[in-house]
Amino acid sequence: QVQLVESGGGLVQAGGSLNVSCAASGGVFSGNVVAWYRQAPGKQREFVAGIYGNGRTNHAESVKGRFTISRDDAKNSVYLRMTVLKPEDTAVYYCNLPSYSLWGRGTQVTVSS
Repeated sequence: QVQLVESGGGLVQAGGSLNVSCAASGGVFSGNVVAWYRQAPGKQREFVAGIYGNGRTNHAESVKGRFTISRDDAKNSVYLRMTVLKPEDTAVYYCNLPSYSLWGRGTQVTVSS
């Protein structure tokens, strides 16, 4: 059974940086789009960034220039590098594999002001 497992969340001060990772069992990432979403308390889940099988990326306007998505298919992993973090970035961050309709359980990112 394929699973997505996020890691790397935590508490950071505003202006700081944090890396989160998403690992999958098997080689399911290879050639597939993988995306990061986030959900803040009381808000709907929103798209953060996506990466295609060819490495092309797409980032939400709210994080463009601050967050960077990357992938390592050999390690079945996708990463989200988050810099210049703001309190409004506080959310649970989820990994998504659309081709398998899969979501991870999420990792909490909290940015203090």
